[in-house]
Amino acid sequence: MITTAAGRWTSRIWLTLGFVFLYLPIIALVVYSFTDSPVPNVWAGFSLRWYEKLIGDEDIRNGLFLSLQIATATATGAVILGTLAAFTLERYPRFRGRTLFSGMVNAPLVMPEVIVGLSLLLLLVSMQRLFGVPERGLVTIWLGHMLVGMAYATVVIAARLRDLNPQFEEAAQDLGARPLQVFFLVTLPMVAQSMLAAWLLTFTLSLDDVVMSAFLSGPGSTTLPLVIFSRARLGLDPTVNALATVVIVVVAVFVVVSSYMIALRERRRQQEQQAALKGG
Repeated sequence: MITTAAGRWTSRIWLTLGFVFLYLPIIALVVYSFTDSPVPNVWAGFSLRWYEKLIGDEDIRNGLFLSLQIATATATGAVILGTLAAFTLERYPRFRGRTLFSGMVNAPLVMPEVIVGLSLLLLLVSMQRLFGVPERGLVTIWLGHMLVGMAYATVVIAARLRDLNPQFEEAAQDLGARPLQVFFLVTLPMVAQSMLAAWLLTFTLSLDDVVMSAFLSGPGSTTLPLVIFSRARLGLDPTVNALATVVIVVVAVFVVVSSYMIALRERRRQQEQQAALKGG
């Protein structure tokens, strides 16, 4: 009993220390976003001056708008290509070049992002010399982010396809559905949740990217992480703390609302199952 109690208290202490290590810096960042001092980690009284400055900061506003554009386009394109790649790998296990195709899809997951960004930069510079396009900016950043995002989307969606019962698709084919109809009417609805998870994952990765964006950005196409990174080299002010606090609040609200909706849907599903069992 003593050993069990000691182990329980030890696990609680380590869990508490882990949470403190993870969330104390975030709490400190939120607290110092309300400081009146121009130094981001010095408390000099409560003030909202940095939130007022954040509203009028054109560089941060433009960077945020550009990052949201790129992240949305990246997530959408990555999910589309990742779904097709995952379906090909899982539903057609034997075709010529499958090993090469699988390796190319998974390569961005293990390749250092610096190498990927540098190789894409050299490719785009060569293309620009030969054809005059593309100019480095939104499109080139989007292409780089989508290259990495497609690999993550493929892994997430392929894991879901691997767990699906193929008898549903076979039954649809037996009932006269064509392969394209089976894909859109049977397969896609069953992997919709994994597609949403892949979309959110690739959206977050794109929104947070610094290395790839630094290689592929051009004049007038500075994303929000690059704005923050460039200011960090010159000395930050609590405006960045205020921006981070706004992001934390938005994400927290989204997580709470999503969790509530998922719990509500699960409760409704259980009630429907109980009603069906009673009716049967």
